Amino acid sequence: MKTNVLVVMCLVVFASCARNVDLYEPQPTKPVSEEDIQNNVEDVFGVTFDPAQDWNTTISGEMTIIADASVSKVQLLVKVREVYDDVPSYVTRDAVKLLNEAEINGQTTIKMSYDAPKENQGFYVVFITNKGNVVKKVEGSTVSIEDEAQTRTLSTNYSLPEGEFRLQTAIASYANQRGWVEGELLYELSDDDYRKLQMASPDYTDTFKSIFRDIVFSCFPNGREHRNLDRVIYSGYYNANVYPITTGDEPIIVTPVYKCDQPVKYGYEVWNSDLYYYYYKASAVNGMTDAQAAAFFKSLPKYKAIPFSQTFDRQEDDKIGKHGSFALLYFGDETPQTGENGTVGSFQFPKGYKIGFMVRANTTSDGKKKQGEVYGDGRLNDHINTDKNYNFSSSGLGPDGPRATWLNINKKMMLTWESGTDADYNDIILEVEGGIEDIIVPPPFDSQVFTYCFEDTELGDYDMNDIVIKAIRVNETTIEYRLVACGAYDELYVKNLNYGNINGDTEVHSLFGTTPKNFINTTSGDDTYQPVVGTRTVSKDFKLFEEPENQQPYVVNKTTGKEIHLSKAGQDPHGIMVAFDFQYPLERTCIKDAYPLFNNWGTNPINSTWWYMSPNSRKVYKH
Repeated sequence: MKTNVLVVMCLVVFASCARNVDLYEPQPTKPVSEEDIQNNVEDVFGVTFDPAQDWNTTISGEMTIIADASVSKVQLLVKVREVYDDVPSYVTRDAVKLLNEAEINGQTTIKMSYDAPKENQGFYVVFITNKGNVVKKVEGSTVSIEDEAQTRTLSTNYSLPEGEFRLQTAIASYANQRGWVEGELLYELSDDDYRKLQMASPDYTDTFKSIFRDIVFSCFPNGREHRNLDRVIYSGYYNANVYPITTGDEPIIVTPVYKCDQPVKYGYEVWNSDLYYYYYKASAVNGMTDAQAAAFFKSLPKYKAIPFSQTFDRQEDDKIGKHGSFALLYFGDETPQTGENGTVGSFQFPKGYKIGFMVRANTTSDGKKKQGEVYGDGRLNDHINTDKNYNFSSSGLGPDGPRATWLNINKKMMLTWESGTDADYNDIILEVEGGIEDIIVPPPFDSQVFTYCFEDTELGDYDMNDIVIKAIRVNETTIEYRLVACGAYDELYVKNLNYGNINGDTEVHSLFGTTPKNFINTTSGDDTYQPVVGTRTVSKDFKLFEEPENQQPYVVNKTTGKEIHLSKAGQDPHGIMVAFDFQYPLERTCIKDAYPLFNNWGTNPINSTWWYMSPNSRKVYKH
């Protein structure tokens, strides 16, 4: 609520956020009664709220986690629905969010506290071990790594093809044809040999497929709007670090397990593509600059490993499952010459080599605009990522943007690809196993966010953006608070958050470097105010939801002399904590107009409990 003496006389009579009126209220000349407040609530919202409504969207609890000596860290996750709209199957609806994490430090049993959305679909625990990540679904309040997924023993699951497999043809790459990489050649076997090479592989269990979908599409959500490149960079496994290292003791097996390319709409992009690889001694690039290494890799022969038209059904999309496995072939270290046929491959790579991967798109849809080679190592994508004559440039990945990265799920190494333009890195997913060293990637999960929203005066307009605070549990003993918005003219102070740059003795506008009578991050998505951040050390058993009232964040309005606390049952919603990275209403927009299901929830606590996921997108602040 804002202060403006010009509208004093109109305040109560015309109080209605439905009329898009901001209620600037001076310090009252007489006390505001509970009846005044209730009348204003009914006038603004147009309904009477259930007296049992406690405005709570959060639960809290404690999880017992049993580890073993291989575990270095555990992460507690919650599965939630993020999209309630009617969307195509390939659009991610659900996500797992990070609630808490802890270093094990030799312990075998730990208890982990958490806050979570009431509206959830269960919990996972990720055990990060020295052999890979193990994801276990939680049943009850205890979860153990016992019976974790085992590393596959290749000899008992695969029968390598018999006979000799010889290089048959060499073709100029698209990059070669276009003058980008002089002399680059792509080598392949006969079609008949690829049919012989394909090995049957036991499919995943339904349990693993469920885990796969939840983990992969939480780390790399579908859709252009997500721009998952930042997540790839966070993992550290890209460009120079995208190459697995050979162990020399087993064949290297690659299995296509997923694609999503909307085939009919976009010309069967993946089905028309092939997987290639190249290899080199790990020591070969020692001392090279990025440019020198890229030039060296471009000079290496590229070998066709998998024709995707042989593995994926032409029409299939967004399905998890094994599509036949292929062993990579080692052809020696001498570069084959153009037209040279008959070089025989071996299933055994020497130790200490690195393997690089490339996808060659060959669809005729859109002419040649969708044809080209894209590399896991972005340093080789300098032309294809930037040339405006080809669709790949619309990915915005730039001259050294990677096209692949790794995830480790239940000790299975998954190579995830961006083969097109939306930069979501889940177009093609391959499992790579056998004779390579383990790649253990820290999963890039988003943290669960809790949003505190306050209305700053007693007779409010309930845009709920007068003070907005985001809270995230970073680990067992660390909470991060972000003061993100102040949609108020009054002089306000945030109490009980004296951490970092958040100071309860400093007026809120001053914390943002401005003065009262300025709105902060509530009028449009163009505001430039950065969050004010504070980090708090807490006990391991701390829970936001169970924090005593006298320790919870609250607001002091010095202009009116009032305090605003989180609302309890039977009170109006002057202060709420939403278990979500909440898009709060724009300035002068009542929460019931920004969130059409809010009143439905307010009048009956068991209805529309996920109201905060369904905004009117034109009436919320985009941050």
